[in-house]
Amino acid sequence: MEMAGEIIHLNVGGSRFSTSRQTLTWIPDSFFTSMLSGRISTLKDETDAIFIDRDPQLFTVILNFLRTKEVHLKNVDLPALRHEAEFYGITPLVRRLMLCEDLDCASCGDVLFHGYLQPPLPPVAEGMSTSSDSSLDNSEPPCRPGTALRVSDGASASCPVHSRNSSLDARASHSRQGSNDWRIKDQMRNSSSDLRHSRNSSLDLTKTFCNKDTSTHTSFVDPLRVTMVRGHHNWICIAYPHFVCCYRMKDSTGWHLIWVSPHMEPQVERIAINAKVLNPNQDNTHKMVTASTANLIHLWSISDEGESREIGVFNLNVSVDSLFFIGSQLVALSQTGKVGVWHSMTQHWQIQDVVPIRSYDTAGSFLLLGCNNGSIYYIDMQKFPLRMKDNDLLVTELYKDPNNDMVTALSVYLTPKTSLSGNWIEIAYGTSSGTVRVIVQHPETVGHGPQLFQTFTVHRSPVTKVMLSEKHLVSACSEYNHVRSWSVTRFRGMISTQPGSTPLASFKIVSLEDLDPHISYSAGNDFGPFGERDDQQVFIQKVVPETDQLFVRLSSTGQRVCVIKSVDTSTVSAFCVHECEGSNRMGSRPRRYLFTGHSNGSIQMWDLTTALDLMNKTEQIPVVGGPNPCELVRLLDQCDLSSSRCSTPCLSPSPSLLTGPGFQMTGMKLRASMAVHSSISGSHQSLIQIAGAEEGAEGGARNTLPRPTPQVTKF
Repeated sequence: MEMAGEIIHLNVGGSRFSTSRQTLTWIPDSFFTSMLSGRISTLKDETDAIFIDRDPQLFTVILNFLRTKEVHLKNVDLPALRHEAEFYGITPLVRRLMLCEDLDCASCGDVLFHGYLQPPLPPVAEGMSTSSDSSLDNSEPPCRPGTALRVSDGASASCPVHSRNSSLDARASHSRQGSNDWRIKDQMRNSSSDLRHSRNSSLDLTKTFCNKDTSTHTSFVDPLRVTMVRGHHNWICIAYPHFVCCYRMKDSTGWHLIWVSPHMEPQVERIAINAKVLNPNQDNTHKMVTASTANLIHLWSISDEGESREIGVFNLNVSVDSLFFIGSQLVALSQTGKVGVWHSMTQHWQIQDVVPIRSYDTAGSFLLLGCNNGSIYYIDMQKFPLRMKDNDLLVTELYKDPNNDMVTALSVYLTPKTSLSGNWIEIAYGTSSGTVRVIVQHPETVGHGPQLFQTFTVHRSPVTKVMLSEKHLVSACSEYNHVRSWSVTRFRGMISTQPGSTPLASFKIVSLEDLDPHISYSAGNDFGPFGERDDQQVFIQKVVPETDQLFVRLSSTGQRVCVIKSVDTSTVSAFCVHECEGSNRMGSRPRRYLFTGHSNGSIQMWDLTTALDLMNKTEQIPVVGGPNPCELVRLLDQCDLSSSRCSTPCLSPSPSLLTGPGFQMTGMKLRASMAVHSSISGSHQSLIQIAGAEEGAEGGARNTLPRPTPQVTKF
């Protein structure tokens, strides 16, 4: 019979340890009790010591805890130590470490957390009984229209709020269950997901995210997973796979669920809302909400009390790539070159064929289209002009690119002196060859069309985003979402050449996409930039598809503003930045919020106005914008990374595609890089490069041959 005081010799990762059997086995159902009882096989080294292939430094902390029942955390990584404690099945230590981690986490969020909205009760599809809803995981009842919802300023909450389960007993119980089979637990840690990125032969920088345990992709989509969020004034519209709903903010009672649409098939792909439409037949105002499913467009009129009527269902005859309002007009665009317009006064739906569209932007009542042939066209929606001879929309060519390159990104800036006639207009656009140009039309150029003002050739890949604001010009290309920014000099509101635009920053964005994403993923997860043209604009960086945190960064410098983390640890499935009007109280000002939609159907709100104010007041060294190496490795902890299959990056859709919410080219998905770089004012600091790539070009200007696929590197 073995004595409890028997000395056990261990070799942990090459380091020798000696301890007693009693020290190792006083916690039941642990790795050591299984090992010493013979339930699991062991390996021994040349000195007959039991070999354990784990980290010896972390094992030192764990062994000291087994000896003294005390834990010393100086210079110790808490998540790594907790993982080791879970591997060894040391339940008392796991509980203590969980408590330490919970000190920094709360279901009430941090100072930026503003509110939590419950998901609505999904509508019943035709031919389905209401009992089918019971299959949804609704431990807490969803809200119905008219329900007051919980927000951080003390508004009433008739519906219970989904909260993060931080019970130590529950979590420790889960840990004990895992310790019964320590080998399976360790294997599952790295097998839950597999993340790869590549660049394929279709000239698209492709990132993929797949589940290793699933050999085939299923078409099932969680019916309460938020797919898109859109806002207008004090209303927000939320899209789920098969329905949409609207919330409204009231001054004294906060946010209310106002309306839920009928069930729609197939899945909702694009949405838009207009909260300031004057009903010509009534004295009050009404709201319009629209949603597209494949080539069909549904349009509803909604009152402040939630009463609604369906205005109609319109057919664009092709898939809808963008859906938005210009004044009272509903506009639908397709990359194939179709423009659909519904006019609220005439109640008329009209389709116009144009050149294949690659980007768009709106300015006042104007719709500008960047097209495949290198031209920029415009339509004045305020006049809803029609050609007399054939009743077609009056589409006018505004400018032609000197090189006839595709206009892949577009941004229009109206100076303070801009008149309705279209004078004093400035346009920045990007092309498929990587060129960024600025064209202007000031009073002295009237009659001659816009004049080329500046040209930048800093990108070697197609430009996917461009934004011209009061103080900055920002562009991004498809080569790893490389962002360049310039400071803009103005004289009396007009862009000036003295001293002209000066380089400001260069940085990259990490943004990975699912192998088989939801059809509206790109529209619901566009990274920006967001904000008014005369204010600070931000990028929202979502590093991996299944994550509970977002990085908010200044679009001008890439500097980090804040990090948003879900209060209930649910995955952020969509997001939108929107400025809500201030209340009627004296001195109230509009506030900018980040609305995040989640996989459990909830909406969480974050105060970006406060975040920007805190950042501007803090006099310290700016934090690097994106995730640092440690943060990035944690985000990719359950993912696999592979090198590119093709050395040529791809043509991605423009976000002006764009600047209005929701435009995305079918079959042309924006994929960002697996590299994080940051440089401000010319000083380049490389943080981490996970997978390199050869630079290439689009449109046949430069071609490179694909290279063999390197082996997958696993984390």
